[in-house]
Amino acid sequence: MCISVQQLSYIHPDKEELFQDISFSITKGQKVALIGDNGSGKSTLMHILKGDLFPVSGKVIRTSHPYYIPQHFGQYNRVTVAQALRMDDKLRALHAILNGDASARNFSILDDDWDIEERSRIALSLWGLDYIDFSTSLDSLSGGEITKLFLAGIGIHEPGLILFDEPTNHLDYHYRDKLYDFISSSRKTMLIISHDRMLLNMLPEIYELRKDGIAYYAGNYEFYKMQKEQEMNSLQAKLEEQEKELRRARKIAQEVAERNQKRDARNKKDIQQKGIARIIVNTLRNKAENSTAKQKDAHEQKMGSLRENIGDIRKSLPDMKSMKTDFSTSALHAGKILITAKDVNFGYGADLLWKNPLNFQIKSGERVLLRGSNGSGKTTLLQLLTRQLPPQAGILTTADFSYVYLDQEYSIINNDHSVYEQIRQFSTGLQEHEIKTILNRFLFSYSSWDKKCGLLSGGEKMKLALSCLMVSANTPDVFILDEPTNNIDIRNVEILTSTIRDYKGTILLVSHDQYFIGQMNIDYEIELQ
Repeated sequence: MCISVQQLSYIHPDKEELFQDISFSITKGQKVALIGDNGSGKSTLMHILKGDLFPVSGKVIRTSHPYYIPQHFGQYNRVTVAQALRMDDKLRALHAILNGDASARNFSILDDDWDIEERSRIALSLWGLDYIDFSTSLDSLSGGEITKLFLAGIGIHEPGLILFDEPTNHLDYHYRDKLYDFISSSRKTMLIISHDRMLLNMLPEIYELRKDGIAYYAGNYEFYKMQKEQEMNSLQAKLEEQEKELRRARKIAQEVAERNQKRDARNKKDIQQKGIARIIVNTLRNKAENSTAKQKDAHEQKMGSLRENIGDIRKSLPDMKSMKTDFSTSALHAGKILITAKDVNFGYGADLLWKNPLNFQIKSGERVLLRGSNGSGKTTLLQLLTRQLPPQAGILTTADFSYVYLDQEYSIINNDHSVYEQIRQFSTGLQEHEIKTILNRFLFSYSSWDKKCGLLSGGEKMKLALSCLMVSANTPDVFILDEPTNNIDIRNVEILTSTIRDYKGTILLVSHDQYFIGQMNIDYEIELQ
């Protein structure tokens, strides 16, 4: 056993319960995915497994200290490469010894790890970081560089257990492939949080963290999807049966009430005709009322139980179809030339960005992938195409077209607005109740309408952005997608995929998510070098 989790529970300081009494284990050599909706507590669970966060109950048993590759890097802003990789003390001790300080303390810290510097250089070089010095501060590095830095740390420390938290988020396609190769060939034990479906399809087992616990699936992502579909179909059938049972219970309750009313009317008439004594009349009336009340209570209890069951089933049945946004077809006719680039380049002074000047033409209705490694200028090209920047060389001709820019931060969302204020700003002539119906459709409950957008998860921002575009009633001619799947969970990636795949306009896509790209029906690529 490499790690064992026993009846683990965690409650946020704000009293929100993330998970309760979850138990699972990972044996040596297992490679397991950990998935779940945004906010389900995946990263929190990782920190508990790592040992820097403590549960309110339960325990974690580890046979080796885990190595952790984080998703967010803010806590490392003021540390150096050597400090982040936990090798600064050994390097300091090594150089002190080499400079003549042969104290017992230095030898104890180094612990015979004489090749720590050479091994670290080799590890960094394997991930394309040979230009980085050990004293470099992490706040000067990009997200991709920091991710590769922590991946290099695996070669430095040779851990038995590795915890990955969204490791492909900041990697370009070249280093994603390198990571895929490492995960496939390595015999190390791994627990991987990811929404990267290419990566998830490489992992033979999945744990799904849910509000009602943790569920195990003995297969990759495609297997998980099939199992989930079966679960959803079973829940749907159960929901329909419970709703049918509730209708039957209501009908029976109504029939019983009508029979009791007829019986009471008939008894009253018999009493009047037969002149029965008042005391006997009262006794009979009380018995009848008690009997009616008991029947009514029994039916109400049954209907209440059925309503509760139906509510629980509906909570477990996210309505994916209702959350999908259907945009109308662009008003531009298919084939209209939107953008023409002739020997286009960008830069400052004599330093131009692209080794090969860009020559391409984009027509209405086409789906175009902008491909390039990190730092190759993909976002810069998008700014050129949307007339935010002028080219420094060549000729760029653009027609008049409308566009929506969806980036990985969903920056069309104003973080200072409430959820309701945000969608209200985009609505064109909709009544308040219509807007609130749309919010409900996208799973924004009444309690979230006053929530500041800055507090929303990536998936919530994505759904709010799509709902804003839907109420605006202005279908864009062009959708520009700049790494749109980076910060959202799998369920929301599927919603976004379905929406964009069915859109009948022009798409400019920047993405390293090969699974997502594969579903976008790309017409051609523009390679940036």
